Amino acid sequence: MQAISFRDRLQQTIYKVINPFVKGLIRIGLTPNAVTTIGLILNIGVAVIFVFGAEESNRGDLSFVGWGGALVLFAGLFDMLDGQVARLGNMSSKFGALYDSVLDRYSELIMFLGICYYLVSHHYFLSSLFAFIALIGSMMVSYTRARAEGLGIQSKGGLMQRPERVVTIGICALACGITGHYIGGDYKIYVPGISFHIFETMSIFTIPITIMAIMTNITAINRLRDAKKVMDAAELLEREALEKKTENKSLREHAAPVVVVGLIFMAAVFNFGNVNPALAQTQDQSNPSPLKFPVPKGVSNQLFYLQRDPNTNTIICELNTSANGQVVKDEPVLVYWLRYQENGEKKDLGYIQRKFAYGIESKSLGKDQYELRFVSHKKLPMYLVKSDNDQKYHVYVTVNNKKIQIERIFLRIEGGSFWLPNVKYVEIKGMNAANNTAITERIKI
Repeated sequence: MQAISFRDRLQQTIYKVINPFVKGLIRIGLTPNAVTTIGLILNIGVAVIFVFGAEESNRGDLSFVGWGGALVLFAGLFDMLDGQVARLGNMSSKFGALYDSVLDRYSELIMFLGICYYLVSHHYFLSSLFAFIALIGSMMVSYTRARAEGLGIQSKGGLMQRPERVVTIGICALACGITGHYIGGDYKIYVPGISFHIFETMSIFTIPITIMAIMTNITAINRLRDAKKVMDAAELLEREALEKKTENKSLREHAAPVVVVGLIFMAAVFNFGNVNPALAQTQDQSNPSPLKFPVPKGVSNQLFYLQRDPNTNTIICELNTSANGQVVKDEPVLVYWLRYQENGEKKDLGYIQRKFAYGIESKSLGKDQYELRFVSHKKLPMYLVKSDNDQKYHVYVTVNNKKIQIERIFLRIEGGSFWLPNVKYVEIKGMNAANNTAITERIKI
């Protein structure tokens, strides 16, 4: 059996006391919404008392504070009555719950408006600031609960919920007014050696407001934190369920083919540097792809591009420069798709593609030079170098003792399975750095 908190026991005791009065309200025909409206009107009266006290009384007259506190407690009683009238009178409704919440916010805002006006008018500037902070905290306590419950999460904890706020302000304001009547509103306590007083009669009201300013915001933050824990746990369970459901399908349809093709592609390209010369061919035009591949246009900083069967989608390797035209040292090359199968749309590489297949790692060598390596095959480096001829950056790779300025890499796939495509050859097209002539090197797989 779950233990009942002190707050709940106290609430049940209060309900037992007020239930006869509640039944009387039901007999005379008062609805819960009418009771809520009366509570709002009474809180408007609280604000009027504080505003009138600010205009008509002096700093030492705390009687208006006391009367305001008494009316706060009386208005708070109606805040409890409306819910009980709804429950005992079997008149609960969704609109009634909404109406109660909205008017409670109006009541609290109007009450604090009167309090802040009074404090400012009598030059309690610091206390008026704390009263405003308490108002912010009060609104956020209510808002975090409402928003969390709108997301299906219960959020009712905390030390400064609305009943506690009403009781604190009401009792302290009433006590301040009564104390001021007997010892005077200008009563102050000084400590020898300190030029200012450490306590005055008004402190009976302002110190609790300061504490409330702190506690309401702590309550709101704690509610937010607790709601986050619940949501994180729920999202984790949802992700685990989704991952378990789609794991096999994802591996079968996406991850493995990308990695397999990427690894075959890159391993073939960079094993080209160590291939048997009998397999390497220059300017071999046999067995072309049946597809007509587009040549990327309008890529101002393009270094080279990669294409492969079975579609025309193209990987672009582009020089990454800052706004002032300087190469970004941490990531000198941008790699992305031009999806010609999707109207030439530009798209980033997927996570698996970037981490295991087509992504490029870089290292600065100084003097406008960078070492580049594909993540799928790091044994053979490429070099990003600023050319002395045109003062532009190009990527070079050495294949069969030939230094090639890369323009295009092509992977020819013909048949095979979805999991293991039949790679016929890899072709590198570019410029021979030795004599600045066009060169195409092909390796048969």
